[in-house]
Amino acid sequence: MIRLSWFNVTSLTLGFAFLYLPMLLLIIYSFNESQLVTVWAGFSTKWYGELLTNESYLDAAWVTLRVALVSSTIATILGTMAALVLIRAGRFIGRTLFSGMIYAPLVMPEVITGLSLLLLFIGIGLDRGVVTIILAHTTFSMCFVSVVVSSRLMTFDKSLEEAALDLGCSPFQAFRLVTLPIIAPSVISGWLLAFTLSLDDLVIASFAAGPSATTLPIKVWSSIRLGVSPEINALSTILIGIVAVGVISASLISKRTMLRQMAEEQAAERA
Repeated sequence: MIRLSWFNVTSLTLGFAFLYLPMLLLIIYSFNESQLVTVWAGFSTKWYGELLTNESYLDAAWVTLRVALVSSTIATILGTMAALVLIRAGRFIGRTLFSGMIYAPLVMPEVITGLSLLLLFIGIGLDRGVVTIILAHTTFSMCFVSVVVSSRLMTFDKSLEEAALDLGCSPFQAFRLVTLPIIAPSVISGWLLAFTLSLDDLVIASFAAGPSATTLPIKVWSSIRLGVSPEINALSTILIGIVAVGVISASLISKRTMLRQMAEEQAAERA
């Protein structure tokens, strides 16, 4: 049994308070009657109603959701293909360069990535909008997908795939029926990571977005520069609630899956 000292308890308490106390205050003031976010004037939910009727926020949220869904899907496909090339292709001409191009966006400042993409779009004459945001988010998020899938492929047992080939499967069938189901958890994790990065991105989207397309982070940032409004508190509270529900649901599903697997293993041992 691990015993926590007073120092550890105090450090954990202060750390969690530093992280989550501002969120708690934000949630509380989202139900504030007053238009001043720092002055409490009574309980009210009117700002949630104002938020649901604010077309600019709704349009920005819809653009953000579309960009995240499309870019994360494309990034997952390309990132998985890149991981397969890195792990399965062996040595080939340009492997070092290819590997460096995969890992470079992970450590490169987002300002440089956004500026280079902006110059590219201007150079080829592509008007900035939803398409350019999707291309920009796909460019930097596919690298994260590649790293996640590569880590799973490095521990993959190739004998399973070889057995499928010996039984008459084509390479594509062996990948689809054997390899893909086994690495599916890492592919899904990569998609979720790319989706989250796209939803959260502000810097790169600010370079790739145009007047015809504004993402929700850009909208919130531009609104905060003019002063924090209670609608932003309501929006942030909704996002916190969605994330909390998602995390709790994923934890419950993971726990049930683990318990089911343990029960199946115990049943197999008894049989």
